[in-house]
Amino acid sequence: MALNRVERIDGAVMIQRVLASVSDKTGLDRLVAGLLDVNPEVMIYSTGGTFEAIRSLLGPARASRNLTSVSDYTGQPEMQGGLVKTLDFKIYLGLLSETYNPSHAQDLERAGAVPIDMVVVNLYPFAQTIAKAGVTAEAARTNIDIGGPCMIRAAAKNYLRTASVTDPADYSGVLATLRANGGALPLVQRLTLMKKAFAHTAAYDKAIADYFEARAIAEVSGCYQIV
Repeated sequence: MALNRVERIDGAVMIQRVLASVSDKTGLDRLVAGLLDVNPEVMIYSTGGTFEAIRSLLGPARASRNLTSVSDYTGQPEMQGGLVKTLDFKIYLGLLSETYNPSHAQDLERAGAVPIDMVVVNLYPFAQTIAKAGVTAEAARTNIDIGGPCMIRAAAKNYLRTASVTDPADYSGVLATLRANGGALPLVQRLTLMKKAFAHTAAYDKAIADYFEARAIAEVSGCYQIV
């Protein structure tokens, strides 16, 4: 397969659309307030508990202007139990499209999609779950995040245009950079965030692999009524 190699990118990218889905909501209030302070027109796309938390932080008037549920954006309701929320073509067009690629622009227009400039995602607490006494393989399995790592990896791959923010400890630095650059995030910070994002998902996957490697079939099958 021939690869189309990118030759032209923006040094700094204006953060206008943010996709947020966080298990750890530490600092979310400061991040949301900071993003709107830098750019009062920013649009935040979100799901589930994160959507509800941001809606509460914003209040009805601002939420109506600055917050959209992923389901409303994609036109697809969440899978029962919230198992599928963000795994949607429009989401990944927005994350992976390249600014100066006319074919990608056509794809966005065709799908009614928009570029997403920043992903703020942290993952289901797998390590914390398996650290608990008496945890079962089923409890561990339930805390394997699927959509989160996909969004992180897509945003990180497209550091050319998209920022991948995975650690609440980075919120202050991201906001400071945005304030200093008129709402734009430079390539150097997008690249730094990309490196951290891939390290984060690699550690997450290793924790899952290590946990299940140590489980015998009897321990796993004992969680279920097998028919």
